[in-house]
Amino acid sequence: MTAPVIGVLALQGDVREHLTALAAADAVARPVRRPEELAEVDGLVIPGGESTTISKLAVLFGLMELLRARVRAGMPVYGTCAGMIMLADKILDPRSGQETVGGIDMIVRRNAFGRQNESFEAAVEVKGVSGEPVEGVFIRAPWVESVGASAEVLAEHGGHIVAVRQGNALATSFHPELTGDHRVHRLFTDMVRAYRRGESL
Repeated sequence: MTAPVIGVLALQGDVREHLTALAAADAVARPVRRPEELAEVDGLVIPGGESTTISKLAVLFGLMELLRARVRAGMPVYGTCAGMIMLADKILDPRSGQETVGGIDMIVRRNAFGRQNESFEAAVEVKGVSGEPVEGVFIRAPWVESVGASAEVLAEHGGHIVAVRQGNALATSFHPELTGDHRVHRLFTDMVRAYRRGESL
């Protein structure tokens, strides 16, 4: 089977780092800014950045409704930090006019781990990722306040949920793309491969 084509939503945030990590995980990685580019990918990463800005730009670029439709239809999607917020069905403290794509039955708190100058790294045990703990980079990171019955908690840090999966949707509070450890991206790439085969991982 040919390598899966995975897009990175390239409206704002650390797009290049995700493209590099996906390529290292044996995917064909492409930036996605327009509806026609979204139509050509098998899965999508929503990167970290500023969730309000990403939300507004997704609407402006005509991507928001298409994103929602494809996620509802089962397209694999992975959100890191701000991307986690974008995949939440509910935000505890949304900015005015902020929208989400949804896809994971969870309530997320924005900037829960503190401001930019309170950023930190921590080793995180992630279910489904074998070997040593993942080194997570937390930058103005959200955490998950609660999850519904359909969502599976994959990791916690400091008593807070920091990684969640629901079906083909995966989300982490932290940034694995900044560490050189591509195992979380490999997990997502395997999810996309399974989706292409009509299977679940």
